[in-house]
Amino acid sequence: MKNEIIFIVKEAPEGGYIARALGYSIFSESDTLDAIKEEIKDAVRCHFDDQEMPDMVKIHFIKEEILAI
Repeated sequence: MKNEIIFIVKEAPEGGYIARALGYSIFSESDTLDAIKEEIKDAVRCHFDDQEMPDMVKIHFIKEEILAI
């Protein structure tokens, strides 16, 4: 079984995106979707050493919408 880490990415209220890892204290933020992906990779590399590095990073994008009734 592959070792993986999952990130939840949401739009930030002030603009841009916020990423949070599930089960780890890893957080990141950036202005664009492309940049948040790079920030996530950098944060994972900084958090884990070579022996603990996950094999896979999954990103779940959450977009909240408000519907008027």
